Amino acid sequence: MDIRRQRALRIAQTGAFSAFLAAGSWISIPFIPVPITLQTLFLFIAGGVMGRYAVAPVALYLVMGALNFPVFHGGSAGIGVFLGPTGGYLLGFLPAALLSGIGFEHSSRVIRCGGMAAGLLSLYACGVAWLSFSSGLSFPMALLLGVVPFIPGDILKSALAYAVTDRIKGMKGWSRNGEPGKGPGGEG
Repeated sequence: MDIRRQRALRIAQTGAFSAFLAAGSWISIPFIPVPITLQTLFLFIAGGVMGRYAVAPVALYLVMGALNFPVFHGGSAGIGVFLGPTGGYLLGFLPAALLSGIGFEHSSRVIRCGGMAAGLLSLYACGVAWLSFSSGLSFPMALLLGVVPFIPGDILKSALAYAVTDRIKGMKGWSRNGEPGKGPGGEG
């Protein structure tokens, strides 16, 4: 694939996954202090499809929210959201996208799952650290409220993202190394 087509594809993917992240924030279960959303599902699918470039849609999503576009949970927006209890999780999307994306650049299932696990751990670390600081909660209490209830759902979303990404990469038009290009039949 020539560089212009690849660049155009990355731009389109960035826009699409930014929109998926925003939509995922609206599909939620209210929970205190952090809502349960589908954003991690779309974050991991972005990592699986875009590799390390999944940082781009996450960054665009965060900038849109900071610029008062109502893309965060429940239509919230602005810098104030970053200062609230969910701010660390939002910023944790960046390393999570990078680590999961790097993991998906490999063909090994173990490395792919390891990348998602590392991404999820980095997301939790950023989120819990900020939740503890911003809410005045002790670190163990922030861990109990900000991680434990999310583990089963995040494992399920990770497995679903892995299956969806495998399906996408198995489609015609994707090469064996996961880059857009020639499909399994040699067509391009």
